[in-house]
Amino acid sequence: MTNINILEIRDNMIIKNRTLLKDIIKELKSQNLKIVFTNGCFDIIHRGHVEYLNKAKKLGDVLIVGINSDESIKKIKGEKRPIIPLYSRAYVLDNLKPVDFVVPFDEDSPIELIKIIKPHIHVKGGDYKEEDLPEAEVVKSYGGEVKIIPLIEGFSTTNIIEWILEKYR
Repeated sequence: MTNINILEIRDNMIIKNRTLLKDIIKELKSQNLKIVFTNGCFDIIHRGHVEYLNKAKKLGDVLIVGINSDESIKKIKGEKRPIIPLYSRAYVLDNLKPVDFVVPFDEDSPIELIKIIKPHIHVKGGDYKEEDLPEAEVVKSYGGEVKIIPLIEGFSTTNIIEWILEKYR
């Protein structure tokens, strides 16, 4: 696909096709736009997620969010997760103001997406350390930056699940 009009696809920002993703990235980079990438499960989306995404967006022109598939979350977090299925999680992210594109992925880590996107900045939350991120080496290999954004205390999906269970026992 050539001559992609980003505005034409703006209403449907959930990119399920890696070929389309490559074409979109090529177009964004041809416009010299600074691409920021983050990823996560985004299971029960809450205020902490929204503030994190707002801060990530401020680091560049375009924010691409990689979202773990249901199967990859089960591998990472256990059989009881996710609470919210992929389509619903992606839909909510897709409708948040700072998010420009949402890209589901099945792998345990976002390394393959990062190799395709080659974001100028890869962002993770304060519950991570750069030296512990396997993708940090990939980002740095092409001259990208890794930024860690502090989390808001008390806002996590795990805390919300625990609060709900406690409240409704």
